[in-house]
Amino acid sequence: MTPTGPCNAPDVVDVVALGESMVTFLPSRPGRLADVPSFDRGIGGAESNVACVLAAAGHSVRWISRVGDDAFGDHLVEAIGGYGVDVAHVRRDPDRPTGIYFRTAGDRATDAHEVAYYRAGSAASAMSVTDPDPAAVRAGRVLHLSGITPALSGSCLDLMRELTTRRPGRPLVSFDVNHRPGLWRNTDAPRVMRDLARGADLVFVGEDEAWGLHGPEAVRAALPEPEVLVVKQGAAGATVFEKQDVTFVPAPRVDVVAAVGAGDAFAAGFLSATLRGLPARDRLRHGHLMAAAALTVPGDLATPPAREHADRLVALDDAAWGRLRLGPGWTEDTQRAEEEVRTP
Repeated sequence: MTPTGPCNAPDVVDVVALGESMVTFLPSRPGRLADVPSFDRGIGGAESNVACVLAAAGHSVRWISRVGDDAFGDHLVEAIGGYGVDVAHVRRDPDRPTGIYFRTAGDRATDAHEVAYYRAGSAASAMSVTDPDPAAVRAGRVLHLSGITPALSGSCLDLMRELTTRRPGRPLVSFDVNHRPGLWRNTDAPRVMRDLARGADLVFVGEDEAWGLHGPEAVRAALPEPEVLVVKQGAAGATVFEKQDVTFVPAPRVDVVAAVGAGDAFAAGFLSATLRGLPARDRLRHGHLMAAAALTVPGDLATPPAREHADRLVALDDAAWGRLRLGPGWTEDTQRAEEEVRTP
């Protein structure tokens, strides 16, 4: 599926990403939050992560959100804009703060992982159907959203319902389920997420967040409406359903530094390849490579591989792809991974 849209219209960008970004405090060493003596500042937000990766990969991208009229808001706008993302439509709220959060250095999948959010009443939680400029939202060939936004407030849920309503002339709507149980105060989350996903054209969902369903086929049966459904299966790989076609691509082996940001990077890689009109196998492989870039650095955001480097890896035959192993620094070393797969 290649997104269509008013490509010759003024102010059109490849992707518009809408959602909250927060200032992230990353621990200086492993351990409980109570024991970590200091933190480094970063940025974190599913949609802005996707925007930054896509911009770093050479796409035109706009991020739409609200931040506080405070120093943390200044940092987010400057940092995300520094990746080449258009931040001109980010609104500053004089009455509500920018959200922040702290997390431990460990893998999110372990019981030892801690996250402390300070986002209740944040500027982004005040987004509503009357907030973003409709023309700015519709100006992307792709509109990328996530299931985090509807959990922030009732007005954010109303906005998401409006943006995922099928109507003529809208851009291709991409929706990453990104289920965060800690953000939901009621048990309606599965129903809400499924309803929003059904209104999207392209949906990303992790097999571990698919409402207790087991196997990609069961997820597809629950979500028959999206033209493209990508079921992420962790280290095993990912499956894409498109019309009557089903394609599975295994993930390469990765020497993981930190298991954060991989899902957003995968979405960025898949969207980048979608914008280029690449076939299903190549879209999944580009997603895996972007995820591997994120997994081999400590923070949420990594420098993506050069397009030529990624394209060479994506073009490997199945046997060579299966031998691929990616470790820290692989995105800058254009020969190491390719030399390794040449040896059976």
